[in-house]
Amino acid sequence: MQVPVTCEELDDTGSSVAALMEGGTERNCSINPPYLPVTVVHTKRRLQALREAMTPETIAAYIIPAADAHLSEYTAPRDARIAFMTGFTGSAGTAVVTATKAVLWTDSRYWVQAERQMDCNWKLERELSISRISDWLLTEFPGGGRIGFDPFVFSLSKKPPCPPILVSPAQRQYNAYSDIQRGVSTDASVSCVVCRLLSSDRSWCTVSTVFVIVGHCHPLETQEYYNANLAPGNLVLTSIPNLVDTIWRDRPPVPPHNLTRLPDQIIGRIWQTKVEEIRMEMMVNPYKPTALLLSALDETAWLFNLRGNDIPHNPFFYSYTLLTMNEIWQRVSEDLKAYLNSSCMGSFCVQLRNYDVVRQDLQRYVEKPGVRVWVGTEYTNYALYEVIAQEKLVTSSYSPVLTTKAVKDETEKRILKNAHVRDAVAVIQLLMWLETAVPQGKETELTAAHYVNECRSKQKDSRGTSFETISASGPNAALAHYSPTNETDRKLTVDEMFLIDSGGQYLDGTTDITRTVHWGTPTAMQREAFTRVLMGNIEISRTVFPTGTKGNMQQLPVQLPVLKAGLFPEDSFLHGFSLPTGSNMEMLARRALWEVGLNYGHGTGHGIGNYFGVHEWPVGFGSNNIPFKEGMFTSIEPGYYKDDDFGIRIEDIAVTVPAHTKYNGQNYLTFDTVSLVPYDRKLIDTSLLSAEQIQWLNRYYSTIRERMGPELDSQGLQREKEWMLHNTESFQTTAGSSGVLSSFTLSLATLTVALLQELI
Repeated sequence: MQVPVTCEELDDTGSSVAALMEGGTERNCSINPPYLPVTVVHTKRRLQALREAMTPETIAAYIIPAADAHLSEYTAPRDARIAFMTGFTGSAGTAVVTATKAVLWTDSRYWVQAERQMDCNWKLERELSISRISDWLLTEFPGGGRIGFDPFVFSLSKKPPCPPILVSPAQRQYNAYSDIQRGVSTDASVSCVVCRLLSSDRSWCTVSTVFVIVGHCHPLETQEYYNANLAPGNLVLTSIPNLVDTIWRDRPPVPPHNLTRLPDQIIGRIWQTKVEEIRMEMMVNPYKPTALLLSALDETAWLFNLRGNDIPHNPFFYSYTLLTMNEIWQRVSEDLKAYLNSSCMGSFCVQLRNYDVVRQDLQRYVEKPGVRVWVGTEYTNYALYEVIAQEKLVTSSYSPVLTTKAVKDETEKRILKNAHVRDAVAVIQLLMWLETAVPQGKETELTAAHYVNECRSKQKDSRGTSFETISASGPNAALAHYSPTNETDRKLTVDEMFLIDSGGQYLDGTTDITRTVHWGTPTAMQREAFTRVLMGNIEISRTVFPTGTKGNMQQLPVQLPVLKAGLFPEDSFLHGFSLPTGSNMEMLARRALWEVGLNYGHGTGHGIGNYFGVHEWPVGFGSNNIPFKEGMFTSIEPGYYKDDDFGIRIEDIAVTVPAHTKYNGQNYLTFDTVSLVPYDRKLIDTSLLSAEQIQWLNRYYSTIRERMGPELDSQGLQREKEWMLHNTESFQTTAGSSGVLSSFTLSLATLTVALLQELI
């Protein structure tokens, strides 16, 4: 359906109705008048208003990040400043506006989306990084100037690449396991060293016996990184109020607070117990912080067993908490005063403060003598960070609340598994319905999304969706983060693959599951790609690993020149090498795809919460995730996407559990899959699977029968039960590459050892 073009819109863009009626999904700014699809937002007047607001600030450019003040992944409509200014609704991007130009940077996931949503007032840059944005600003303003930014929406956690500065080794001792692991230098001129450990004492070594990775490797805050990049051109990043907010006349208000406390039956620990746990973490911190600043929205919600409604799909509420040893300052609404003991002044009495004056309150606290504030740099904004003097600052990547929350207690594990059982009912209902409805030719991406959302809403303790449902057919599924709209909605057919990535919020848990299906006859390539994606899912799911293993290889650091002291001339470098210091479990998900030259461009997994965020940090398979421990829940979601043709993703949620090994080795873990929906049988080519993979698949299907049969019976869903039983019949073991995994594991181990031997 074409959307009428108003006179105002014609004036904004110079486009004509005829041009809009020509069709196409992406803008074309190279013709006159430009072609704009109906999905764009017209921004001429908004840019004009912003530029007028920039003038009294005497700034040459204004930077607009995608973040809110809590650096949340999902933001409230009132914080969608890039969407308001550009029309682009993707979750990753940075916009820059000058007196004459407007530019958006985003990554490859969103290039097509940006071309569909932005008008020709905006230019799209296809590499999102601070260095690229800085380079652009330096080119635009060779004479220098002031670059405006709002410090509340700037983070601290960006890590710049290290400049290639070669230094001579000096006789000095380094603690190889602590200093290097943290990326902290004990010498101002050398940021990172890796010791050649020649003796049995593996604690200390000298620079004379090491090769040196040179450069300034410790993390720089985003603001400092911008300044470091801009300084050579005499450009200065300047803190100013948020200018987008000043021109956003109909900016959505904060929703009426609807804070609720979790019912006792789903709470394993009362909030006072959690506070005691976190205070103990503060006490054992060697830097002895007197306060802990909590900025991420899920931190305060978890600590006090509260939920809210400020963020779509996420039960969070705008809040900060300052936890000291004898006080708790919380910046939330005035609700639930009795529950939080807000009328007293003891160590378990929560003092409610005004959310809007958090910076001023924090500044007054740090002015006191003898105080030190612990912050997690991943979720603390620069506006709060900059008021804390360095000598009063204690930092870690993640706060102890986030790392404690990552390990679920027995109650949290039990109820989160229960939520996935009920959620599987809704997905089974969808897949069964689509099998009969799609051949009739009336269903679309949107009707499929609405159907599964409706099925979830009827399940016990449903609290809505955990994210906007990704319902994608044919070429739309090749866009990993596509969600259908009225303009992009496609009819579902038996001739195309269909990908459904959806999740629900329940009072006892959060869910996220992806299934890819085909209702007709898939091509040989589609079957092979699907099977290889499934193989990656299975290989991670069945792997056994020591407690404390990271999902991705820890590296020191990426893209650094390396000098091997005493082994090569000083002008010899191994460019781009990174030293592996842990196992790369994430590679298991990609290995079957890599064998045939396929890959995917997104992460392999993320944590998930108990009626919390669908992407819960810091659990997952990324290099910046924390090591796995028993009781962590993560998604496992490899995929493959063929441009303009189809997309495949298989996503399950799994929990880390103790592994039963042959020699009863202690502290080994594996994954137990808690998502309980079968895969599309017609897309599985069992000839590609090893015997071990087929055995795992049959055990998984047996688990689905065991857990879902009684639930479907209790809900009176006999047809759905029959569908489930039919789709979980055992696969026959076929002659295949049963030794492939072990040979791959051996090859990986050999490669790692060879690299280490070469280095030392």
